[in-house]
Amino acid sequence: MSNQLFKHFNQIVEVHEHEFQKIVPFFDSCHLSKKENILEAGKKCHLNHFASAGCLQMFFISGDGTERTIRFATENRWMTDYLAFQNGTITDFYIQAVEDTQVLSITYDKQEKLLTLFPKLEKYFRFVYQTSYGKSLTMMKYLYDFSKEDIYFHFIEQSPELAKRLPQYLIASFLGFTPEYLSKIKKRS
Repeated sequence: MSNQLFKHFNQIVEVHEHEFQKIVPFFDSCHLSKKENILEAGKKCHLNHFASAGCLQMFFISGDGTERTIRFATENRWMTDYLAFQNGTITDFYIQAVEDTQVLSITYDKQEKLLTLFPKLEKYFRFVYQTSYGKSLTMMKYLYDFSKEDIYFHFIEQSPELAKRLPQYLIASFLGFTPEYLSKIKKRS
């Protein structure tokens, strides 16, 4: 499982095996069962999670009680409420396993210590955060600029494996649709 993280580090920065052996103890390994939460709204966010196997979703519950998915993290992706993680504050979001999932988690304090001891990982985490931010901006553009059908077809085109892997109701939640509306779009295509 930590081998996944080692490979991911080395896609962005060079981390030698002997260095990685010193990095691994900063992380805790956890297995999540399908539908198990690793973060809940109203609680402090103190962990950043690397999905080494499986799939996570981040969502919130809207004022009308609807679950609104805003992100997914499959293998080799990070997930947390970055602002609450950085500030050690309460989150408005849930992070839940979509399927059985293996994660490596790190606390904010351990991550800060890790970055002090291994400065090259600053570049790694900066890349991770910038990529996440960029994807969020792109998604906002799509929500404002594309028709609902175009949003769906763009998602299918950009993330075909994820589209096959996820239940329809989660795709609908992520794209801002009802499951019924998503079914209508699929029937028309």
